[in-house]
Amino acid sequence: MQRVRGISSSRVTVAIGTYQLDRRNQKIQKTRSTLPRAIPNMADHAFHRPGPLKQTNKAHKTGRHRSKGAIDNALKGKVGLKAISHKHKQQQRKEQRRNQSNQLRKNKRDEVLQQKRQLGGQNTAPFLVCVLPMHENIDANSALAILESCDSEIVVEKSSNGTVYMNLPRFKQRFAFVVPPVGRGNELIALDYLKVCDTTLMLTSAAFGDDEIFDRWGQRVFNMISAQGIPTPVVALMDLESINPKRRTATKQAAQKFISKLLPEEKVMQLDCAAEGLNVMRRIGGQKKRVLHNVSNRPHLFGDLVEYVPNGELGTLKITGYLRGQSLNVNGLVHIPGLGDYQLGQVDAPPDPYKLDKNREGEAAEVRLLDRSDPEKQTSLQSENIPDPMDAEQTWPTEEEIEASQKETKKIRLIKRVPKGYSEYQAAWIPDVEEVEDQEDDDDEDDDDDMSGNEDDEDFMSCDNKSFEDECEKRDSDTEEYLDSVSVSSEAAINDEKYDQQMDFQEERETLQKLQQARTDQLWPDEIDTPLDVPAHERFQKYRGLESFRTSPWDTKENLPSDYARIYQFKNFDRTKRRILNDAKEFEGVLPGLYITLHVINVPGSRWNAFRSGQLTDNVIVYGMLPHEHQMCVMNVVLQRIPDSEVPLKSKEQLIVQCGYRRFVVNPIYSQHTNGDKHKFERFFRPYETVCATFYAPIQFPPAAVLAFKVNPDSTLALVARGRLLSCNPDRIVLKRVVLSGHPMRINRKSATIRYMFFYKEDVEYFKPVKLRTKCGRLGHIKESLGTHGHMKCYFDGQLRSYDTAFMYLYKRVFPKWNYEECVVRSAEHARQEASAASRRNSNQLEDVPME
Repeated sequence: MQRVRGISSSRVTVAIGTYQLDRRNQKIQKTRSTLPRAIPNMADHAFHRPGPLKQTNKAHKTGRHRSKGAIDNALKGKVGLKAISHKHKQQQRKEQRRNQSNQLRKNKRDEVLQQKRQLGGQNTAPFLVCVLPMHENIDANSALAILESCDSEIVVEKSSNGTVYMNLPRFKQRFAFVVPPVGRGNELIALDYLKVCDTTLMLTSAAFGDDEIFDRWGQRVFNMISAQGIPTPVVALMDLESINPKRRTATKQAAQKFISKLLPEEKVMQLDCAAEGLNVMRRIGGQKKRVLHNVSNRPHLFGDLVEYVPNGELGTLKITGYLRGQSLNVNGLVHIPGLGDYQLGQVDAPPDPYKLDKNREGEAAEVRLLDRSDPEKQTSLQSENIPDPMDAEQTWPTEEEIEASQKETKKIRLIKRVPKGYSEYQAAWIPDVEEVEDQEDDDDEDDDDDMSGNEDDEDFMSCDNKSFEDECEKRDSDTEEYLDSVSVSSEAAINDEKYDQQMDFQEERETLQKLQQARTDQLWPDEIDTPLDVPAHERFQKYRGLESFRTSPWDTKENLPSDYARIYQFKNFDRTKRRILNDAKEFEGVLPGLYITLHVINVPGSRWNAFRSGQLTDNVIVYGMLPHEHQMCVMNVVLQRIPDSEVPLKSKEQLIVQCGYRRFVVNPIYSQHTNGDKHKFERFFRPYETVCATFYAPIQFPPAAVLAFKVNPDSTLALVARGRLLSCNPDRIVLKRVVLSGHPMRINRKSATIRYMFFYKEDVEYFKPVKLRTKCGRLGHIKESLGTHGHMKCYFDGQLRSYDTAFMYLYKRVFPKWNYEECVVRSAEHARQEASAASRRNSNQLEDVPME
């Protein structure tokens, strides 16, 4: 550093940049550089470099969030839309905020009051209450007698079908009570009643003890109605006055403890005298109603008066009652459980005979015509699409080709029953030969038969490797519900012969076989043995390998079955559902709350007579259908097994499904309920599992509760699963997987010789592109074939263990079978018509075989 002339040596000032260092004061002062000439050339000066021992501090860690500097660097001057908005956001004062909250509170309160005033008033429908005894020995009429005497001014009227109407001037409300039949076998009638009711009055008694609040009937029906949805429950405890006064409090507390486990928010009410009956009526009319969206989104009617007017083979069904839910479109379709879908002719408005104040408007006896259907705008009853057989076809097959194809589809094979233990020479002397039609292998049952084995046939063996049990006609059963009905009391002496007569041993063997198959599939999922007599590339020609089950593409329109030409599909199901539900709420047709008469036209007389003879009650329930809800589609529902059902359900096993307002018989296929675009097929629906069931059914818009029943050997129904409607989408891909296994014969560092996966050299060449996986997680591929007996050299990403097993995963898409059947009454003539229609469909399918 050079000394500047004219400056004392006691004060040295270094002028670099714009800062000066003062030795005396030891501080830095910002000033202007006054001596630019005294600064040496910067290029000739050597700068100081930090050494290896320089201290480096740790950088600041912002954690999971970015720092402010990182955010600014990422934005690079970008400004959000809210920041550059020209709309001035006014800051609300305290009074304004208080006023706004008061307005929101008032709007919500008005909305709740409006919903309450839609029922039970002078010009609205009365509260429809279902009186449901939860014990078979409880008499519901005794509870109705207490309610009828609860007030001196109450007006009680009874309709011809058993509905009890009560008008209570004290509350300015009116009520309607219905009682479903009680007992085993009447569960479906109780479910139909509860779908359209506003309140459920569940009756229990204190006379049966603390352990019998609900009996077996009550437990069974409660499981069903809880899966379907309980409309605004009210629990009433009867016969408490008959208990010792010292034990009444403990008895009521025990009942409350039992009810709190099932309905945590409900409080048990006592029903033994008129004052307590008045409290129950006040509770029914004033409590908040629970909304069941599947019913509230559609118009529905509980018929009080039903009249059938014949007109030849067809007739008109007149159903009178109060309309509830949404507005009714007279040009739409209606559904009657047990009868089917029909059209409306007109809607009339007779005078309301159960008015709260009959002197207010006078009793007018005229019947007003509200609306009449327009034939041009009326919805058609066609539920299936009729495909054109000449669509996408260039030639028509000749009669000789049709006959040849029919002969090929009906090949006859010879089957010989040979006792076990016979040699081939001894079996040659047995002349008994059966002719059996060789049907085409089913998509799912062929693999299941390979897995099941033939251990259950103890007496015979077959030359075609088929068990005797597979040809027997199997019967649907549910052992869990059935065994309860044949249980023997421990107090009485057990008679073995009588007990054996009550047991169904055929059903026992079927259930045992099903349990064994489900256990085998659980231990070795989807694993099957490669056949020895058939080449694998022929046996699994419909299967393909996937690089990744999650990301590999699969065309949704590839190799569709012929049944897909008969169904309807939406471009966007969710968007269509929102539009239709919004249109139903805004539609101005026949308003809910009116007392109307529906004219259901073109009802066959034979079916109506069969319906009346099979019904235990005179009530008829009518649902107004939304657009497209009568057309067939592929329905996907999510099902969950109930804890009481422990028998596994096999895929394509017959079930009775109740979805929303419909009830039908289907044979669903099961798949995993996952988020991907491909879903793995499940052979069994095991207990405590959740799966997605797929089957053909009419379109229905969610939300909708789903119940699955199984038929017991004594023709009663057992609830096996519950769930909800997922969608109506035929593009859901369900892939069935088969796993071929092989064992290492010689193991090298990167390669191994695998055997027992294939038995032909052609199979090894055919499946060479498919990836291999091992039980220990190794990945590999087939390099080449060794010999002619299926041995192959494979390369892996690591050395195999001696106990490891090589797997090959193959997939194919499966579809449900068209076996939909509506749960309606069947007359003899209707059964013959359906049989002829089914035969025509089968003949058309046979004719389409050579064209495919």
